[in-house]
Amino acid sequence: MAGSERSSGATGGGARSVFGLRSVVGQMFVLQLVVVVLLALGAIFLLLLMARQESHQEAGSRSLALAEGFAHAPGTAAAIVSPDPTAVLQPRAEAARKGAEVSFVVVLNRQGIRLTHPLPDRIGKMTSTDIKPLLAGETVVEDWVGTLGPQVRAYVPVRGPDGTVVGAVGAGVTVASIQSAAREQLPAVLGATGAAVLLSTGGAALLSRRLLRQTHGLGPTEITRMYEHHDAVLHSVREGVVIVGRDGRLQLVNDEARRLLRLPGDAEGRAAAGLELPPGIADLLVSGREATDELYEVGNRTLAISQRPTESAEDGGPAAESGRVATVRDTTELLTLSGRAEAAQRRLGVVYEAGMRIGTTLDVRRTARELAETAVGRFADFVTVDLVDAVLRGEELHGTERDVRRIVVAGVRDGAPFYSEGSRIELAPATPQARAMSTGRPVLKPVLRNAPGWLSQDPEGARRLLDYGVHSLLAAPLLARGTLLGVVCFWRAGPREPFDADDLALAEEVAARAAVSLDNARRYTREHTMAVTLQHSLMPRYLPVQEAVEVAYRYLPAQAGVGGDWFDVIPLPGARVALVVGDVVGHGLHAAATMGRLRTAVHNFSALDLPPDDILSHLDELVDRMDQERTPGDDGPDVTGATCLYAVYDPVTGDCVMARAGHPPPVLVHPDGSVVVLDVPVSPPLGTGSGLPVETARFTLPEGARIVFYTDGLVERPDRDIDTGLGLLIDAVAGQPGLDPEETCRAVLTALPGAQPRDDIALLVARIHRLDPERIAEWQVPSDTAAVAPVRAECAAKLQAWGLEEIVFTTELILSELITNAIRYASQPITVRMIHSTSLICEVFDGSSTAPHLRRAAITDEGGRGLFLVAQLADRWGTRYTARGKAIWTEQNLQGPGGTPSGGPDLTDALLDHWNL
Repeated sequence: MAGSERSSGATGGGARSVFGLRSVVGQMFVLQLVVVVLLALGAIFLLLLMARQESHQEAGSRSLALAEGFAHAPGTAAAIVSPDPTAVLQPRAEAARKGAEVSFVVVLNRQGIRLTHPLPDRIGKMTSTDIKPLLAGETVVEDWVGTLGPQVRAYVPVRGPDGTVVGAVGAGVTVASIQSAAREQLPAVLGATGAAVLLSTGGAALLSRRLLRQTHGLGPTEITRMYEHHDAVLHSVREGVVIVGRDGRLQLVNDEARRLLRLPGDAEGRAAAGLELPPGIADLLVSGREATDELYEVGNRTLAISQRPTESAEDGGPAAESGRVATVRDTTELLTLSGRAEAAQRRLGVVYEAGMRIGTTLDVRRTARELAETAVGRFADFVTVDLVDAVLRGEELHGTERDVRRIVVAGVRDGAPFYSEGSRIELAPATPQARAMSTGRPVLKPVLRNAPGWLSQDPEGARRLLDYGVHSLLAAPLLARGTLLGVVCFWRAGPREPFDADDLALAEEVAARAAVSLDNARRYTREHTMAVTLQHSLMPRYLPVQEAVEVAYRYLPAQAGVGGDWFDVIPLPGARVALVVGDVVGHGLHAAATMGRLRTAVHNFSALDLPPDDILSHLDELVDRMDQERTPGDDGPDVTGATCLYAVYDPVTGDCVMARAGHPPPVLVHPDGSVVVLDVPVSPPLGTGSGLPVETARFTLPEGARIVFYTDGLVERPDRDIDTGLGLLIDAVAGQPGLDPEETCRAVLTALPGAQPRDDIALLVARIHRLDPERIAEWQVPSDTAAVAPVRAECAAKLQAWGLEEIVFTTELILSELITNAIRYASQPITVRMIHSTSLICEVFDGSSTAPHLRRAAITDEGGRGLFLVAQLADRWGTRYTARGKAIWTEQNLQGPGGTPSGGPDLTDALLDHWNL
């Protein structure tokens, strides 16, 4: 009976699914239909392609014919060269365009300017067509997409009576305006294609129904073979199968279902409600509801049961009234294995997460926090990280440290009574942490109440942790490259299961990964500290006292570490001052050391009082020699790429001479708040070996102006170019005339460069001051020794006017020797200048380039002792060259004992020694 029901059902289902894709008949029908449709679409495509080509050819022929006719028409050439060609040609062109039904007719002159156009506003404008081929006498036919759509336009040159080209005529036709014969046939083709598709569909359907009626389903042999295979498979699978009919009786039960459900041998045919099935299973079979892997306990087994109806509502009647089939699986071992697999997967996830999250930075504290955040919630409820103090400082470790500092405390909730972050902990030898650090292996304490060593460290703190719910500990050493860095402790609390032996390997793996990242961060901290220390030792520790400029400065190290940016303020003779800013490309110790060498060289060159261009030239040679000194095995970076800006400001004249080698230009803020970028000629960076001369620029600066010197890290970033950064710098200092240098630095760093600069930054702001003319005295001296006494007397009078009576005698001696030497050994012009600044500066200018030298005079020598007296009387003296000769200068300190001007040193012993008396 059941077999007859299945046979009839199969036949009926086959009749209903003639066109179903699962049947062979349906697949044949779909294949035929697809072939017909593809052939029809191909024919339509070819027809459209032919229509397009035909339209394009027709448009080109029509455009060319009209353009040639208009170009060769009588009077066209004469009209083009007439005084008002548009008035003559525009009516003709429009008449020709409308008569020929083209889109436009345009006449061009030799310059390519339109003389006619359908749109009057286009007349007099330049054409988009290349005029050069037309002037050469060539005809141009081209495709163009204009405002009216795709077009084909042709341009024909117009020749004058002498054969020269005087202009051109162009005509264009839109492709859409050309109706081809193929397009006119398109409706007929589409109709024929539709009819063919309908006929093919009908014929395929009739053929499919006839084929299905002739087969009458499966034959007896095929049905018998199908049922034999069905029984063999049904009773050999390791999954129970139970089929329940509409009346609630068991129609089929295989051997596995009998075993798992403990059914009797005569269960088939009996009602499911009358069998002694385990609790809940009988209710499921009787209810007929759908179920998926519902778990039921049968003895010591866990069974997963799924149930589905044998017929859906679409097959006939409600699903609740149909039969159902239930499958039964034994999941006891599967659940055990699944639990182990999930635990292993969780551990593997923790290891993967540790590899991805730990060590994203080279910061020790951040790396320790990443370790804790990786394990909290996934592997442990709380995590504490304790490190040796030397790790935080980046120092080398000896492996004997046992005192640690709590760096991180992290957990699923706050308020746990652990030692706070920053606490120093002296570990007792019996604690799990100390044992882990001494043995280099993780230590497991699954039950902390039974761990006397842990309790002995801090009994009161241990009691608070136990009362809080912490019950299990796993301590793992942080060991990297044979160096012990500290210990990480994983804690579990509340209902969570204690740590077991399987967790040891995970803790060791996570700790090992974290230890390598921590050691990398420690090594970086050490190198960074060394570089910072070196750089700070090379940078200016204080700025010298001088009256020329008021300065403020900032230095910001890069996120990647210290670099080679530097600045300097160097006092020069004559109350002048040198302002220097430089940048060595790169970061780290090499860049900092190179910066120190360049800064020392600048000081040495400045002591010679060389002009800015000479100093940069010498620096260029120095950097080039640094690269040449590299040995073949030296893997360090080249120095090439260093930049420098050197400026010398004279407060007496207000002049500032600048030169720069590959460095950004300075910004000048006027006293009224207006800002300009000083146009200083740029030379190649230092060490490039270009051999080009260094150019300088001279500016006269007003009192109170501010100059902003900076390195490229301030204005240049990966997300913006240097011009944008320079604009932001100008905006930061513009319109604020009352700011002093310190406030200017703050304003600049507020607008620039960002939270974490990728390149180090040096910023130097100098406010300009000019000396009071009343504190400057100058005299011209003739070439006569008799002029020494009058000049000396005037100098003494000026010193008394300045309130410097105590040093009048000393200054007279100095000026007498210097003026006398200039008159005897130098040439005109000779000028004497005194400057009352923080010290008294005396300068004697002459036209000679020969510099005097200090030497020890013999007993029989008549001269050679004057310069010795000058050196003994003055605190400093020297020679500097000018554009017209040289100047010998001296400086006398005005602050003697008690804050009063000093009268000068006692020269008795020095003079006796000099004369060997």
